[in-house]
Amino acid sequence: MPKSAPKAAAKPAPAKPPAKAPAKQPGKGDHVFLVDGSSYIFRAYHALPPLNRKSDGLQVNAVLGFCNMLWKLLRDMPEDDRPTHLAIVFDKSEITFRNKLYPDYKAHRLPAPDDLIPQFALIREAVRAFDLPCLEQVGFEADDLIATYARLAGERDAKITIVSSDKDLMQLVTDKVTMYDTMKDRRIGIPEVIEKFGVPPEKVVEVQALAGDSTDNVPGVPGIGVKTAAQLIVEYGDLEQLLFRAGEIKQPKRREALIENAEKARISRQLVLLDDKVDLEVPLDDLAVQEPDARRLIAFLKAMEFSTLTRRVAEYSQVDPADIEPDAGNKSGASVFAVPPSGKKPDGYAEGATLFDAPGASPASKGKTAPDQGADKQDKAASHKGSPVSLAAVRAEALRKLPVDRSKYQTIGGLDALKAWIARAHDAGAFAMDAQANSDDPMQADICGIALALAPNDACYVPLAHKQPGGGAGLFDAGLAPNQIKAGDALAALKPLLESPGILKIGFNIKFNAVMLAQHGITLRNVDDAQLMSYALDAGRNSHALASLTERWFGHAVINHGELVGSGKNKLTFDQVAIDKATAYSAESADMILRLSRVLKPRLVGEHMTTVYETLERPLVTVLARMERRGISIDRQVLSRLSGDFAQTAARVEAELQEIAGEPINVGSPKQIGDIIFGKMGIPGGTKTKTGAWSTSAQILDELAEQGHEFPKKILEWRQVSKLKSTYTDALPEYVHPQTHRVHTTYALAATTTGRLSSNEPNLQNIPVRTEDGRKIRRAFIATPGHKLVSADYSQIELRLLAEIADIPVLKQAFRDGLDIHAMTASEMFGVPIKDMPGEVRRRAKAINFGIIYGISAFGLANQLGIPREEASAYIKKYFERFPGIRAYMDETRDFCRTNGYVTTLFGRKCHYPDIKASNASVRSFNERAAINARLQGTAADIIRRAMTRMEDALAEKKLSAQMLLQVHDELIFEVPDAEVAATLPVVQHVMQDAPFPAVVLSVPLQVDARAANNWEEAH
Repeated sequence: MPKSAPKAAAKPAPAKPPAKAPAKQPGKGDHVFLVDGSSYIFRAYHALPPLNRKSDGLQVNAVLGFCNMLWKLLRDMPEDDRPTHLAIVFDKSEITFRNKLYPDYKAHRLPAPDDLIPQFALIREAVRAFDLPCLEQVGFEADDLIATYARLAGERDAKITIVSSDKDLMQLVTDKVTMYDTMKDRRIGIPEVIEKFGVPPEKVVEVQALAGDSTDNVPGVPGIGVKTAAQLIVEYGDLEQLLFRAGEIKQPKRREALIENAEKARISRQLVLLDDKVDLEVPLDDLAVQEPDARRLIAFLKAMEFSTLTRRVAEYSQVDPADIEPDAGNKSGASVFAVPPSGKKPDGYAEGATLFDAPGASPASKGKTAPDQGADKQDKAASHKGSPVSLAAVRAEALRKLPVDRSKYQTIGGLDALKAWIARAHDAGAFAMDAQANSDDPMQADICGIALALAPNDACYVPLAHKQPGGGAGLFDAGLAPNQIKAGDALAALKPLLESPGILKIGFNIKFNAVMLAQHGITLRNVDDAQLMSYALDAGRNSHALASLTERWFGHAVINHGELVGSGKNKLTFDQVAIDKATAYSAESADMILRLSRVLKPRLVGEHMTTVYETLERPLVTVLARMERRGISIDRQVLSRLSGDFAQTAARVEAELQEIAGEPINVGSPKQIGDIIFGKMGIPGGTKTKTGAWSTSAQILDELAEQGHEFPKKILEWRQVSKLKSTYTDALPEYVHPQTHRVHTTYALAATTTGRLSSNEPNLQNIPVRTEDGRKIRRAFIATPGHKLVSADYSQIELRLLAEIADIPVLKQAFRDGLDIHAMTASEMFGVPIKDMPGEVRRRAKAINFGIIYGISAFGLANQLGIPREEASAYIKKYFERFPGIRAYMDETRDFCRTNGYVTTLFGRKCHYPDIKASNASVRSFNERAAINARLQGTAADIIRRAMTRMEDALAEKKLSAQMLLQVHDELIFEVPDAEVAATLPVVQHVMQDAPFPAVVLSVPLQVDARAANNWEEAH
């Protein structure tokens, strides 16, 4: 087979056969092509990157791949190798005889991706547009039909090519039957089958019966793989002979396994053996190739918006495509689910259903909710109920009943074995992964190993850098443990798989893996994250830790990481964990990740959270990974000077505290501080902890300080300056990376109820900005020479969203007019003209504006403004009277949350507050305030997430070199070359201000203030 099609000479005029070619019996000299359509759909989908039809956003990459393959077979094959007969064979999404034989057959197969499901019917339309037979029969798989057609064609001495790379079809290969993998332009004949299975094609079934198949849930014989199975079949001839003589086998485990599982092996053979005697509904003679109706084909291709293929077909057919209208049915989706000739509608669809009427669909998830046409019987039962939520429940129950079998996990110690897993992952098109590290810092961690999972209980671990105990000065100084692949070789083999945009990688906090792999030159592409699926569904409602989720969904307790590595002085790094234990832990993690994604994906659809996950969560993974790797520079000298200043301040405050207390004190001792405040000084209002000690929490000290007590106020001052010193000025230099010489924070996406990101190691989001000391720390964050730091900050975004969501006309107009919102509020409340307004009056209005968002009380406002509580209460009352819509918004939000347990942002994110009905009044009150604020804070978080996912492309489009370094709540920090600052600022502002569109159109304009300077504080 040539590696590429020969260059065309003068193009022959196309043949013009009749509209319907007469049936032609294939014989010697004819070439019958049988395309395994069902598997090819998935291969086309995973081989091509996402491609969306511009007119409606429908993903059509699998349709394009399929059409290109058909055109290649019909036109680009060498003249002497083109098909004379051709059919596309599909699976029917119904139970076959194999399910009746073995109910768990294919019971754990992964479902089709949501964005592939709508393409199934379009591909069948494509086949018809090419004027090719589109074959499927009730009760049989595509492989059985292919086997039958191949037998019939072979009996007539025709040449047969099966277009597929599926190993299950390799049993059909003979001197007349070959397989052809169009993706790799590779022929599979008898030698290739022997290379893969170790036996000729006629013995493949015997090997598969022993080895089983985890993808299809064919049981086989536990402990026997393909290699061992091949050796046994070569020695004993066939399965029955082997089972008859199993007692002669010397290896005890193998002998016992064969004897105990003999019936499973026999059932497995029946499952993998293809039925080549199907009573065909469409005769072989009807598969004769005929020239397609060019106009009909072009109409279909134009409807799909495949411009290149449309041009190729038009040129070949000598037809002007401009004269042909797109097929209206396929353009609108109306004919996609037209009733097929059998009169049966696709599974899961109601009368009159169209492409966008899938069960449970919402406008935000159009075209993504159809049940998988290749789904297992349990999935189909759920889809017939019309609810993806039911599908999730069915899958969860099935996986709960499927025990985790750690004995099936494999340790991969050789490159050939790893390549075999990589090949299986390519065939599957999706797999779960979990890379293990010897550090919590992905920027400096070594990769200890990588776990892969293809199906439940079908997982492996590839150790790369585990140490062996014994020898040397210390317990773990003896070098690497044996039977590990060299890390460089393993990563080189894995790199094409991990970087393939056509193969889905499912992880759990996969950003950590992405950052770590990027340090080794691997860019992780096309990822899903089971943790983020859980977060999109249940933020605020449940823990999103892997152990918690597996316990919740499957009733399974995973191996405890803490117990694996220990604690204290004896705590191990992961490379010191024994490989067998590391395999059990890591492969189980990958297995659980795979299972979780299988349960959570349909929940996203059923609960209308697909858009939240796909637009606000998943795209941010790679954006944040790049930001984390960039890091930011700090000025150590600035931090050193500040550390000295803070130390002097702390010492001064400590001396003042001892003078007030009248005795030596340990300021860092909560117990002693509590005894002085509530015991010696007798200040009322104290509460005790469970241990019986006085509580000196920040909240209690704040309340006492606001009441005018000097000692608690000084304690808070000491704690604040001590925290700044220990957390930032002393600690930040320790975070400087030895190679990049920059500080690299780590962002957590699934950490808050509202969608806000959190930052840790180091936490750069908690640096105080309202105190002079906090602002001083920001001065230590600097631009590299020749660059500036740009800070772009949303101005009063939560107040703007309050005006929008609560629909307060006067506030909305004020923002539209660009007024000073705090001065306007003061003018509305106190009747003071905006011009020449006293600063104190504006300050009070500002405190009320921001306080209302967070549910401030009269007590809190009184303390903040230093006024009597009655006066503060009157201010709040007047505020609500002047802006009644705000009180209505708060009441409606609170009532909605009490009824539903959650509130939603403008973008559909659900923020759950299950304790809003708590019997404890303080807990209930806290949740009410949080729920009211969550709609505003959560919408603001969603907006900046949308801006971040668009920012890099927008900068690249303008050929700007700016790099996004940090996100701090409503602010983004960039590093920009000096010469590009002027051009960068408007791009950044435009992207941030337009971030809500087109999903949400705000009537209140967003304002972004962007400035450039040499350090963060000056730029803010």
